[in-house]
Amino acid sequence: MRRFLKGLVAGLTAVMAVGGASAAQAEPADVGIMAAHKSPFNCNKTFYANNWSPGHDPSGSIDWQSYGSDAIGGESVRATAAGTARFYSTLSPSSEIGILAYGNYVIVTHGDGTKTRYAHLATMVRGEGQSLAVSQGTILGTVGGTGGPYAPHLHYEQITSGGAIDTSPTVEGVTVSLGQKKAIKSTNACGGGGNPYTPQEVCGSGFGVVDQAALTGGTAYLLYNNDNGNNCVVTLKSVSLGTPSPVSAFLEPQGSSRTTDSGSFSYYAGPVKRAAPGVCVKWGGSVGSSSYTSPFEHCGS
Repeated sequence: MRRFLKGLVAGLTAVMAVGGASAAQAEPADVGIMAAHKSPFNCNKTFYANNWSPGHDPSGSIDWQSYGSDAIGGESVRATAAGTARFYSTLSPSSEIGILAYGNYVIVTHGDGTKTRYAHLATMVRGEGQSLAVSQGTILGTVGGTGGPYAPHLHYEQITSGGAIDTSPTVEGVTVSLGQKKAIKSTNACGGGGNPYTPQEVCGSGFGVVDQAALTGGTAYLLYNNDNGNNCVVTLKSVSLGTPSPVSAFLEPQGSSRTTDSGSFSYYAGPVKRAAPGVCVKWGGSVGSSSYTSPFEHCGS
C-alpha cells in the first residue's frame, strides 16, 4: 500500500488502484471520454468540484465540497453514469495503518470499461463486498468523512478503461482540470422527477417482477427469485421524492406471520423478503393513505 499525507490523513494505493492499475495520468486519447457523466448529487444541488494540486493523491481526483451555506455532509451520493456498483470499506483494523484513507467507498464499472469511485461515504446502500446494478442517478450512499479525520466531502475519481486517473474529469459538461475549483449544478435524477430506483435494484440480483399494484403516489411490487424461492416486496414512491414521508411494504406467506417495513422513507419501503417456494403469498404496501392488499396468490411464483 502507498500512503499519501495531506493535512491529517494517510492513504493507500493497493486498495485504491482499480483493476490492478496504478494511479497513472490518463493518456490524451482517454481524457474527456466521460463527458456524459452527471454530478453525483441530487437534482439542482450545487457544490464545489475541487481538483486541487499539487499534493492530492491520486492526482486528478475531485474533492466535492460545500458551496456557500449548503453543507455537503449527509447529502445523497448518486451514480454519475450507469453501470455495476461494488461496495468496499477500508475501515477494518490494520497493523500498518490504523485508519485507511478511503473509508467506505464505491466503485462503479461502466459499460465502456471506465470506472468512477466515490469515497469517504458515511453510509452505503449495500454492505461491504456486495454489488448492485445502477442507473445514472441511483443512490449509492451519503457524504461523510470516513477513512480519516476529514471534514465531510466526497472524494471522486474518473478512471479510464486502461486504469489511469483522468486528470481533467468532466461532469455536467464541465471539465475541471488540475488546480481548478468550480461550482457545478447537478442535473442528475432530474428527469421529470422519477424515482431513481427500480424494484430489481432494491430487491437485488435474481429477482424479477411478477406483479404490481398502482397506488396514489407510488407503486407496490411483488418480485420472485426462481433460484432460491424467495419473494420480495418493495413500494416505490413517485411523489415527495428525496423527502421522508409515510410508505410501507409487507409480505405474508400463507400459514405464516406477516413481515412489514413501514416508516417515513425518502424513496421506497422494503425490501421485504421471505422464502415461500410453492406457497401462496399475500402482499402489498402503501404510500400515505393509499394502500393495496392482495389476496393469497402467486402460489410458488
